[in-house]
Amino acid sequence: MADATFEEGRERPLNLGAMEAGDLEVISSLVQDAVFPVTELSWRASARRFAVLVNRFRWEDRAAAERRGRPFERVQSLLVVDNVLGVASQGVSRADKDVVLSLLSVTFEPGEDGSGHVLLTLAGDGALRLSVEALEVTLKDVTRPYRAPSGHVPQHRD
Repeated sequence: MADATFEEGRERPLNLGAMEAGDLEVISSLVQDAVFPVTELSWRASARRFAVLVNRFRWEDRAAAERRGRPFERVQSLLVVDNVLGVASQGVSRADKDVVLSLLSVTFEPGEDGSGHVLLTLAGDGALRLSVEALEVTLKDVTRPYRAPSGHVPQHRD
């Protein structure tokens, strides 16, 4: 059986889950360069759930957009981490409600017996570290794709 390709899912909303670090790498690649206002961060301690509503670049559609000469797209997606025992942040202030954050990666640092930390690395030296009892992350598109406001593919400085 062959792995799925990005292009196979380009016309459908994503609904992916990760319960292993390798699966999380796929989700991380899809949310790279997602942007969101700091107000979209939500941790419900009683439900042990952390969620963020992001505007993610549709990396899975990039090649098709380039080939067909059509605009690049973004889509609003929910990135949810379950089994969260605690949340710590560095370089993230919730005081300024107008701050827009940019997500660079989502990784897992394993601990003992399946526990560990989910690390959301942000542009500008910011990070969120979620202590989890077990790895369980989902990414689900919740709107239709829309034209990327910049009209460009996100770029990174080396």
